[in-house]
Amino acid sequence: QSQLVESGGGLVQTGGSLTLSCVASGFSLDYYAVTWFRQAPGKAREGVAVIGYNGGTSYSDFVYGRFTISRDNAKNTVYLQMNSLKPEDTAVYSCAAGRLSAGFHPPYDYDYWGQGTQVIVSS
Repeated sequence: QSQLVESGGGLVQTGGSLTLSCVASGFSLDYYAVTWFRQAPGKAREGVAVIGYNGGTSYSDFVYGRFTISRDNAKNTVYLQMNSLKPEDTAVYSCAAGRLSAGFHPPYDYDYWGQGTQVIVSS
């Protein structure tokens, strides 16, 4: 069974850090772009960061300079390092993989989705 599984979410204070992991099983991430999305209660899902199959990265304006996306193909894993967290970063974070060109794509373009991991930033 091909799937993505996220982990690493939790409760953190403002200014703190968390690292999320997105592990693929049943398929290789080598040729997939992976995007981290987030969705806060009552808000639309939004793209946070994307890493292409070749390692190129893009970030949304609201996380630029604070979050870093990376990948370790040997571990079939993509990471999201989140620093200087703010209460407005509170959301469920999900990873998605697709054989896509560089940059953000609509959610329906992705082939695989994880179940999400909750991040709560307290003020």
